[in-house]
Amino acid sequence: MNEHIVSENTAIQPLHARSQPDIRERIDRYGISAISTQDLLVAILGTGLPGRPVRLVAREVLDLITHGPQPIETKQLMEISGMGKAKSCAIAAAIELGRRLFSYRGIRISSPKDMFPLLLPYADHRQEHFIVASLNGGHEINMLREVTKGLINRTMIHPREVFADPITDRACAIIVAHNHPSGNLEPSSEDIEITGRLCKSGDILGIPVLDHLVFCENGYYSFVEHHLIAPSDGRA
Repeated sequence: MNEHIVSENTAIQPLHARSQPDIRERIDRYGISAISTQDLLVAILGTGLPGRPVRLVAREVLDLITHGPQPIETKQLMEISGMGKAKSCAIAAAIELGRRLFSYRGIRISSPKDMFPLLLPYADHRQEHFIVASLNGGHEINMLREVTKGLINRTMIHPREVFADPITDRACAIIVAHNHPSGNLEPSSEDIEITGRLCKSGDILGIPVLDHLVFCENGYYSFVEHHLIAPSDGRA
């Protein structure tokens, strides 16, 4: 009887061990976009528990993500059998990372208030972060990038650095922004000078600066709304 049990266990274990590399091999061979959503979760989770195969756990996690209350919290994930704290945190972190990095794509920016929610992840940072959004001809966001962090001054914010990626993106326009950790939204004289240099460079490159937002958790200051940048006519 014991030999039979050992034989069963040794037969099952290699099959389970092969399931994870198989997903990795398919990702390597066909690319990440060819992998099903459930298998992406399997790749993150790695293993299940006795009686709770990783694919079953992944299916229940996917059901919670797609049909459960939003936003998904770690506590909700931990209620699924087979989801400990580490795995729940990994899934929650992956969801939040995707939201922060890619949820903005295709959003049309028609006013500063459309841009402000996308900047909030940077609002509580203790250092200043200078952000550049590349926009297409319909003023929809293609990419949102952090150019630099630290004390924002004319030396650090050079047009070369600001426009390098938008040129690669074939952007039709950009919006720039930076946070003020102090909470004071009034732009400094250097903020105004930097903005003027960027606007002149954008005019030369054919990639106009549509606005510059100074922001914190409680609100924003728009250079367009305060007539420091001429408003766009809606055409890029």
